Amino acid sequence: MPCPTTDLIHHPYVPPAEFAAPQPGVFKASTVIFPNVAAMRSREWRDKSAYTYGLHGTPTTFILEERLAAIEGGLQCLLVPSGLAAIANVALSLLRSGDEMLIPDNAYGPNKTLARGELQAWGITHRFYDPMDPDDLAAKIGARTRLVWLEAAGSVTLEFPDLVQQAQICRARGVTTALDNTWGAGLAFDPFDLGTLDAPLAVDISVHALTKYPSGGGDVLMGSIVTRDDALHQRLKMTHMRLGLGVGVNDAETVMRSLPSMALRYRAHDASARTLANWCRGRQEFVQVLHPALEGSPGHAHWAALCARGEPARLGRAAGLFSVIIDPRYTQAQVDAFCDALRLFKLGYSWGGPMSLVVPYELAQMRTQWPAHLAQGTLVRFSTGLEDACDLQADLEQAVVAAFAA
Repeated sequence: MPCPTTDLIHHPYVPPAEFAAPQPGVFKASTVIFPNVAAMRSREWRDKSAYTYGLHGTPTTFILEERLAAIEGGLQCLLVPSGLAAIANVALSLLRSGDEMLIPDNAYGPNKTLARGELQAWGITHRFYDPMDPDDLAAKIGARTRLVWLEAAGSVTLEFPDLVQQAQICRARGVTTALDNTWGAGLAFDPFDLGTLDAPLAVDISVHALTKYPSGGGDVLMGSIVTRDDALHQRLKMTHMRLGLGVGVNDAETVMRSLPSMALRYRAHDASARTLANWCRGRQEFVQVLHPALEGSPGHAHWAALCARGEPARLGRAAGLFSVIIDPRYTQAQVDAFCDALRLFKLGYSWGGPMSLVVPYELAQMRTQWPAHLAQGTLVRFSTGLEDACDLQADLEQAVVAAFAA
């Protein structure tokens, strides 16, 4: 008879296979057991037909990947440890020494930092283009351009570009496009269905920081890479494997539990952001309010054309973010005091969680030049959480009075 410790490890009991519940099971594994040597030699993990090692996938991660691909309109998905890891995986897979990539000037800051750091050191060059001027993008695509990053809406300043025209320009030049779709979350618009039935159009790759809306709790770091072309997916997947990228299964479970409520939460964040952005437009302390769904905000017409798709603009979707530019007559110390005076809006990076957040930015240090469509002043970005909009508005009002009252 085996010793108790051996029996615990090799106990013969197997639970019955028939089990159904609202949430899929959580399968934790580094080692995956094979029934025989033939299976060990023949199993293929790249098409999700079998399991070989935990890093290459478990039932839990495979299910999450398939659901995320469906949300964004793609066919394949890779999970990575963060949104920035998704950006890095794409760049490292598609670019080689001597290649060039183009990045919108309002892109997510760490994307720019990666380009200036490791990629530049490896002989991969980059240039920034004006996201609101398709002609500038077209003029900067050259013989060495292999990848164009797109972002809608832009980071921090929330301009909404003519994404359709940008994709058309890149498609005509045969250049791969990668969209940072974190703001849209697969809900505001479909990155793989930008065109019409007569003229279909799609981006090639959609990356997404699952840290934001899919997680919804401000407690998980994860990213995804979604594609529709299998050859491109396999290229990205092999880089993913060689880099040894993986995600914790408990984190995957957390994101999966949050997905069914994501659309409801997205609408709630959106509604609060529009309420507060409209209130800010009535305040003399703010010389500009940036929110794609507001008329007059940079790129509003492009947002309406893509995110409303023939419906009244008010029915289109948008993330729960907005930014304000504070009148330059107020000092940086007063702007900081305004942010410090907020009680419900907490100082912190990221967004998409239940708690509202605020961050002041030094925009001049983030851009190659100050965009003509932005007023002069100090920019502050807000992320609305799931608090009551009336309470958030009262918080903004008391902070404005505390910091800016004469």
